[in-house]
Amino acid sequence: MEPLNAEDPVSIGPFRLLGRLGAGGMGRVFLARSAGGRTVAVKVVHAELAARDEFRRRFAREVAALEQVGGTGTAPVLGSDTAAESPWVAVGYVPGPSLRAVVGDEFGPLPAATVRTLASGLARALTHVHAAGLVHRDLKPSNVLLTVDGPRIIDFGIARAVETVTDGGLTSTGAVVGSPGFMSPEQVRGEKLTAASDIFCLGSVLVYAATGQAPFGTADSGVHATMFRIAHDEPDLGDLPAELAGLVRACLAKDPAARPTATELVETITVADPWLPAEVLARLGRHAARVLEAEATTSAGATDGTAGPGRPGDPTPPPAPTARKRRHRGLIAAATALVVAAAATLTYVFWLDQDPGTGGDKQKNRAAGQTGEVSARPSGIVAAAFLGAWEGVQSGSADHPRETARIEIGQGAAGSKVAVYVQVSEERLCMGRSRLVSADEDKVVLGESDVTTSVPAQRCTPAAHQTLTLRSPDVLEWSSGAAKATFRKARTGTSVVPEPLLGRWKMENDPLIYGRNRDRYSDEVTITQGPVGAAVLRRVHVYPRTDDEGNETSESLVCTFTAILAGTGTPLVVGPSTAVPDASDRGCERADISGYLAVDRFKGRERLLVFPMMDGEPGEYYRV
Repeated sequence: MEPLNAEDPVSIGPFRLLGRLGAGGMGRVFLARSAGGRTVAVKVVHAELAARDEFRRRFAREVAALEQVGGTGTAPVLGSDTAAESPWVAVGYVPGPSLRAVVGDEFGPLPAATVRTLASGLARALTHVHAAGLVHRDLKPSNVLLTVDGPRIIDFGIARAVETVTDGGLTSTGAVVGSPGFMSPEQVRGEKLTAASDIFCLGSVLVYAATGQAPFGTADSGVHATMFRIAHDEPDLGDLPAELAGLVRACLAKDPAARPTATELVETITVADPWLPAEVLARLGRHAARVLEAEATTSAGATDGTAGPGRPGDPTPPPAPTARKRRHRGLIAAATALVVAAAATLTYVFWLDQDPGTGGDKQKNRAAGQTGEVSARPSGIVAAAFLGAWEGVQSGSADHPRETARIEIGQGAAGSKVAVYVQVSEERLCMGRSRLVSADEDKVVLGESDVTTSVPAQRCTPAAHQTLTLRSPDVLEWSSGAAKATFRKARTGTSVVPEPLLGRWKMENDPLIYGRNRDRYSDEVTITQGPVGAAVLRRVHVYPRTDDEGNETSESLVCTFTAILAGTGTPLVVGPSTAVPDASDRGCERADISGYLAVDRFKGRERLLVFPMMDGEPGEYYRV
C-alpha cells in the first residue's frame, strides 16, 4: 500500500481513504474504511471512461448485477455511486493473496487436496454468480484470492463493462473478452457465452494451481497460437496429479454441454480442512503483520495532521498515543495467532497484483524456476524478430487482393508446431498449423502442416513447405516452391478489427432496381470484435421466395451468413460466408465468395464497402 498524495481525495462517499492500493484498466484502487470500521477497497473510474455515457450505463448495470451475487465466495459490493462525476464502487477488502502470486511467486504448485478444495470453493462462488444471471468471462489466477477460509473470486462484471466499451462499445455476442491462456473455446471463437464458459476457465485455473503452467501454454508463444490451441488442441496435463485428471478433463471438455455445472462440482468434490499448506498460512500471517503496520501508520498520520505535504488532516481527534500503540500491537498479535491456529479469517490482508500499466515488473524478484502468468521467454530456436503475425498478398494488389496469407509464429524447438497459418482465395479459407524445421537469425523454415479449418468443408489441403526470410524488422519474404510474396507485420490478439468497421450496416435499396416491392428486400451486415479465426461478420439477407417460373411469392426467405476474419490489414480480409443453420431458411446453404472490407464517406455518410475477392462491384452498406 502507498500513501495518499496531494491530488487524492480524503474520502469517497462514506468511506475515509487510508492509502493507494494500485491502478488498473478501470481506474485507481484505494484502501478505505467505513464509519463502522469495515475495511474496503474503493475503485474509482478513470476520467476518460467516466466521460463516456455508454460506459456509465454499462457500469451501473454491472454494479447492480454484482450486488445480487452477495458475498459468498466473492468480494461483496458495499457501496457505489455510478452517477458521480468520477463513478466508484466499494467492495469488501478480501483477505488473501492471488493464486497467481502464491503459485508463481511465493510457494509453487499446490498439493492435490488443496486444488480439490480450491475447485469446490470456486464452484460454490460460481453458483451464486450464475444464479444472478452473470458470466464471469475472465476467471484466471490473478482474479482468484486465497484466504484462510477459502478462495474468493474478484473482478467480474465491471471488467466486462470496460472491455465492451474500449472495444468499440459493442454488446454483440461476437465481442471477445478474456485473458489469453485462460479463455474457453467459445470465447476464442467470439460466440455467445454461457455459464459453461466459466467452467472451462475453472479447469484451466486448476491446472495452473496444480502444475504452475496453463494447460494451453502462455501468450509468449503468440496470442493467436495460444487461442488456437484452446479451440483445437487437447490440454497439456502431463504434470497434473492423477487424482485431479478426471475433474480437470470434465471441466475442459470442448463441448460446453459436456461440462459439469458449478452445482454438480460442489456436490461431488470433497474438501480438506485446513485447506492451505502450512507454509502458505505462515506467509499470510507475515503479510498480515506488514499490512496492519502500514495501515496503523497511515491511520495515525491521518489523525494527527501529518497525512502528507499540503494535505488536510483528518478532523477526528486522535486517541491517546499509548492507547494507539496498545491497539497496534494487539492487532498484529491477533493476526499472527489467527494464522497459526488456522481457525478464523484474517481481517485486513490484501495482496495486490500490480497492473502492467502502472510500471510494475512482474518478473522482479522471481526466483529461478518459479512460474506465473508472466514468464521468461520459453526455450526455443526462433529469433525474436520473427515472433508475431505477418500478412501478405499472394495474388492481386494490396488494394484489391485476390489471394492472401497470414502466418503467426510462436516460439518453440525444431519439430514443434509453432506457426498458425490462414490462406484465403476466391472461394476458400484454409487454416492450419506448420511444424518448425529450422531457424536462425535471418530465416525460418516450416515443413509438415495440418489443416484445422476449411471453408467450405473438406476443400483444403495442408500447406506446403514454407520459407520466411527477414528483410527488415517489419518485412519478410515468404516463399513456397516457386511462389513468393512480401509479408508485413500484422496485428494480433483478441481485438484486431479496426473500430471504424464495427457496428451495424444496412444496404439501401434503389427503387429503380427493386421497384414497388423494395421494402420486401433487406440486407444488413454486423461486424463485431474478435481475433483472426473468429466469425466477426454476420449478414442477414431477406428477400421474396420465387416459384418455379421465377415469380415472387408472398413468402420471404431469411438467410443468415457468417464469415471468418482472415487478415487484419487494410482492407480487412474475410473468408467465404456460410449459412447459419439455426438462423436461416432452407435454401440458404451455399458458401459465398471471400471478400475484403473498407470504410469511406459518401455524401457525408459513413459507407461500408464489401468487395468480392474477384472482379466485381462492392456491396454498399450505410451505418445504422
